[in-house]
Amino acid sequence: MPTRSKQLPIALTIAGSDSGGGAGVQADLKTFAALDVHGTCAITCLTAQNPRGVSAIQAARPALVRAQIQAVFTELRPAAVKTGMLFNSAIIREVAGFFRSLKVPKPPLIVDPVMVATSGARLLRPAALRAMQVELLPLATLLTPNLDEAEILIGTKLKSVGDLRAAAQAIHADFGCAVLVKGGHLRGVREAVDVFFDGETELLLSAPFVRGVSTHGTGCTYSAAIAAHLALGHELASAVQLAKDFITRAIGGSIRARNHSVLNPFAESQRRSSTRCGHQC
Repeated sequence: MPTRSKQLPIALTIAGSDSGGGAGVQADLKTFAALDVHGTCAITCLTAQNPRGVSAIQAARPALVRAQIQAVFTELRPAAVKTGMLFNSAIIREVAGFFRSLKVPKPPLIVDPVMVATSGARLLRPAALRAMQVELLPLATLLTPNLDEAEILIGTKLKSVGDLRAAAQAIHADFGCAVLVKGGHLRGVREAVDVFFDGETELLLSAPFVRGVSTHGTGCTYSAAIAAHLALGHELASAVQLAKDFITRAIGGSIRARNHSVLNPFAESQRRSSTRCGHQC
């Protein structure tokens, strides 16, 4: 008799394609795979990029973005969804409209408000910020801004962990969703500190900085790991804590691709395999 196939939970990423493989949909799908989650995707933009920067962007037609999402939901309904690069107002409205149309229960929606690439390239048109705030953020389960994005959302510079805590509370008050403000770019601190706040629970998540490693793709990988852990059945606060551990290992286990360091989402599984081999091989 044939053995029964293993059932994997499903997660969906709605994001841009990174031709360099370090961020965007490529990073998300690698993260899902590393956590034993079946990854699906709806591509919002094609980008020409590598670790040094973004040289071109071509947005998909909003109707095609929605068609991709609908195709996934029809046969592979995800247990969790994350968004990354949405780029323009029309795409944001299409994505938000789809999620408003869903019947309850809706899968949790993680919004990574991608605005600017690590290299400095703008990945969200200025006019699209308002659409994101009005159309999408009220639908989010969790918003995951980095330092620069949080400053844009609240209109204030953030210079301390205390500022991160205040920003998380302000963003929650404005949009009603849980918030993870990522402090990896905060100056003058010894550890990478992130603040989670859902209106009741506050978590300060810290990990030592890993020096000399490119951070390209960390935001994508972090939010994808949260979505994956939600798809695996974890509660939100637990999923965030597990994702923090995951991204810390992915950074610490970074590997080289030509002359560039790249995150390694498979670092933990490789470590476990090596340990088992050391005991059994």
